[in-house]
Amino acid sequence: MNGVWSGQWVADRLGIELRGDTARLRDLLGLALRRNPKRAHLLVSHVLGKHVPVSPARVYGAGLDLGRRVRAVLGEADAARAVVLGYAETATGLGHCVADGLGPAPYLHSTRRAVRGIEPVGGFEEEHSHATSHLLLPEDDGFFAGDGPLVLVDDEFSTGRTVRNTIAALHTRFPRGRYVVAALVDVRSAQDRAALDAFAAELGARVDVVALATGTVHLPHDVLERGAALVREAPSPSAGAALRHDCPQTRVDLQWPSSVPDGARHGFTPAHHAALEAALPEMAAQLVRRVVGSRSAGAERVGTTRPVDGDGAQPPRRDAAPAHEPAPGDGAQPPLREPHRILILGTEELMYAPLRLAHELERQLAGEKGAKGANGATVAYSTTTRSPVHPVDDPGYAIRSRITFRTREGERYVHNVAGAGFDTVVVVADDVTDTTDLLAQLAAHAQHVALAVIPSYIPPKARIPMPEPLRGPAFSSYAPEEVGWLLQDLSSVELEAPTEEREEAIQSGGAHYAESLPVEYQPSARYQELYHAALEASAQRLALAVGTVTETVLAERSPRPVLVSLARAGTPVGVLMRRWARHAHDLDVPHYAVSIVRGRGIDPNALRWLAAHHDPADVVFVDGWTGKGAITRELADALRDFPGFDPRLAVLADPGHCVETYGTRDDFLIPSACLNSTVSGLISRTVLRADLVGPHDFHGAKFYRELADADVSRSFLDAVAARFPGLEEDVALAVKELAAADRTPTWVGWEAVGRISEEFGIHDVNLVKPGVGETTRVLLRRVPWKILAKRGAGADLDHVQLLAAQRGVPVEEVDGLPYSCVGLIHPRYTRGATGADGRSVTAP
Repeated sequence: MNGVWSGQWVADRLGIELRGDTARLRDLLGLALRRNPKRAHLLVSHVLGKHVPVSPARVYGAGLDLGRRVRAVLGEADAARAVVLGYAETATGLGHCVADGLGPAPYLHSTRRAVRGIEPVGGFEEEHSHATSHLLLPEDDGFFAGDGPLVLVDDEFSTGRTVRNTIAALHTRFPRGRYVVAALVDVRSAQDRAALDAFAAELGARVDVVALATGTVHLPHDVLERGAALVREAPSPSAGAALRHDCPQTRVDLQWPSSVPDGARHGFTPAHHAALEAALPEMAAQLVRRVVGSRSAGAERVGTTRPVDGDGAQPPRRDAAPAHEPAPGDGAQPPLREPHRILILGTEELMYAPLRLAHELERQLAGEKGAKGANGATVAYSTTTRSPVHPVDDPGYAIRSRITFRTREGERYVHNVAGAGFDTVVVVADDVTDTTDLLAQLAAHAQHVALAVIPSYIPPKARIPMPEPLRGPAFSSYAPEEVGWLLQDLSSVELEAPTEEREEAIQSGGAHYAESLPVEYQPSARYQELYHAALEASAQRLALAVGTVTETVLAERSPRPVLVSLARAGTPVGVLMRRWARHAHDLDVPHYAVSIVRGRGIDPNALRWLAAHHDPADVVFVDGWTGKGAITRELADALRDFPGFDPRLAVLADPGHCVETYGTRDDFLIPSACLNSTVSGLISRTVLRADLVGPHDFHGAKFYRELADADVSRSFLDAVAARFPGLEEDVALAVKELAAADRTPTWVGWEAVGRISEEFGIHDVNLVKPGVGETTRVLLRRVPWKILAKRGAGADLDHVQLLAAQRGVPVEEVDGLPYSCVGLIHPRYTRGATGADGRSVTAP
């Protein structure tokens, strides 16, 4: 081995020695310090692809070599009957490679992820690990039932306790006469070897061991104490580079074959292997096109590294980008420097699929040019890990850097990537893995970060039947063909709370706004007069905007779109767009309504339903208007884990300059914003509460049947649609002008909100609600402090003036406001707060 051995630093300080086939062991292994009270050291493989980025050809080749050695030990007859079991998380990919080299043979790996509906056929403990419990969850209950050999694969065979635990657990239920243990290195002590021999004799079965290198690891008696002290004292390099906002992130649609599981958590058969082999060339070609070729021409942007700011859930982070930052999907991508170094990064147990993609990508790039191909590109492979290994930046140490990132399950790690000079990092994850912070952290260490999502395989017996959309008249006052609600009906649940109580709970952090509903505002006779006058005055303007945004969608997004409105403000707009498509093109456009919750994302079960029934590429998400753009950002962030969906929002009005698909950017009164459920099909805003919405449920909402006498939902639609005839030429002209215009989002609304927040001493942009629609919501649902009105806004604000007067809220006219008005919620609200005139602030 050339250069300094990557275990020398630890060996010198802890007195650890590798004995036996030393040269081969050093070629395969380095050493690092564990943050684990059960073991001081970690054997770091150079050919596993877990902690050390390495050529995928070397990783796959080592696994195949080990599998072929197992086949030689078994003989062809027994090899043909063998099944293979790999250990999570480290050896899931290695075990799969061994299965390939053996046959391919049927393969299963243990897992630490419980799956609802799948009962384990066995389990065992790994005492020395920081995450000890392993589950065996084969889809086929008879996976272990044959009498052929069972091959158990781990990266290192160090004591034999885990193997003995596994065989003991399985042999009781599935006895067999032969076992083979396969590992990259066998470093058991003489005592451990004798223990395995005794165990096999007691079992009455043959247990063979196959390894690429054999030896022992000599440890001093006080190695644990010395290791713990060294971890405390050893220098630890910081991988905490500042989060970047200019690093593009792209999504790569691999077109993963539906017949192939993402891994072997539930078993992987030779038939699956054949299907994957057939699909790999085209999937790797997708990577070539998306991440190696001209990225400015070929890659689909899904966002930058800027954290998504919620409209109430989380304040902007200190590293937030300035307000002029381009919206997700915008901007040119910087050129690659040469040579182009690509890392394919798997995620925890998902090791084999990323490895095979990396190996095929490496093969395609090399072609006839040897190790480097297009753009001088080279490919390396590694995965994230649960292991909290201590990093030391020294050539004689195996883990020279560590990136820490957050997931829903806790902290996870990426080793030896920070400072390694990778131009592009492609994260390969399944669709239940939380990659948000991982992508953000990686962006500090690469020019380009990409995400490829593989559908997580769910065995049929574990699949939960998807509910069907709710439709009127059983749910909502809309006609059944107008919209399908991907919601569950919570009409029988008492969810309403007084406005003051809700505001106090929301601002104190005691409850999320989506866990309850405001009491439905019942408009006075004067307010209803204002609504009808506003509708009469703006119907033509609304119809023009509806036609414009619909034609833009048809021209630029999909000729046969699937409209998905964000319930509930987007739903009347979605219905009107559907009506325009029928009016102008005799096109029957599907339309659904889904829930998106600020700070918690879009309903994932609704997305899964849509993906199962429509092409995600045809889905166009629709909302009524933009304020400061929080929901625009929320949508883009939520869709990162759902491949194929376009995160670009289409809205009727975009006064915040947050999107590129809109009917107008004027901030004018959209009459449907004046009312609540009575203009939205009698449906409440959506609800997300853990005791009401399970993991497989749609988000909830209520149908206010009792308000039918006050319902104007259909009359609103009819009034606007009645203006469609004769607008065709005006719409065509508006669409032509938009096509020629620079519609790049500038986020001027976000900038204005930040300025207003500071100017009025609020210091929380989530309490500033810009635009006519959002201001109306503040007056109807929240406890407002004051209203800022653009000087000379006119009749568009008549209903705002009336509501403000009813609630004792001052209206201040100001100059230079980019919106017609802005509603402010007091940041120090408590029960019994008063308005500016001294009157008690109560719900209308």
